[in-house]
Amino acid sequence: MTVEEKIYEEVKNRCEKPTNAYGIGAWDHHIKIVYDLVKKYAKEYGADQEIVSIAALLHDIASVTDVSYTEEHHIIGADIAEKLLINENYSKEKIKLIKNCILNHRGSRLASKTTPEEICIADCDAMAHFYSIPSLLSMVYKEKGLSIDDGSKFVMDKLDRSYNKMSEKGKILVSKQYESAKNILKND
Repeated sequence: MTVEEKIYEEVKNRCEKPTNAYGIGAWDHHIKIVYDLVKKYAKEYGADQEIVSIAALLHDIASVTDVSYTEEHHIIGADIAEKLLINENYSKEKIKLIKNCILNHRGSRLASKTTPEEICIADCDAMAHFYSIPSLLSMVYKEKGLSIDDGSKFVMDKLDRSYNKMSEKGKILVSKQYESAKNILKND
């Protein structure tokens, strides 16, 4: 089994645990989508496929491990990733690249992204929202209990923020989904 396959199983297993406050939806509706997107777009970014694949799997590991880690999940997640990868005798240079991807993936933290891998992970993390709109709608209506109009506005605002934080390349790659979402969620 490759390191990537082991990490895939580790993260999926953590998502399936009852201690994961976000439930298996964190895997099905976010982490797996980010992983699939980096598999699809790594070449577009000139990013190392192995690095972004492993970083995509690990980018939210802290949040699914312990909900109290969520606010600083990029920092704690980088540490968890390092420990897991050291355990696999993974290259120190590659671990550093993966940690930087995790540390800089958050759109709400406008950290400087200096490598194609960091940009790819941050963009695909934001893009995932456009591929999981039903889960966002479920969250606003079921968990937040918002009205139809307020829920629609909340989701559209989140998509706007995600879109505006992406690189130009990311915006181009998700532009059709963004336009479709605007047409469906419009709040006139």
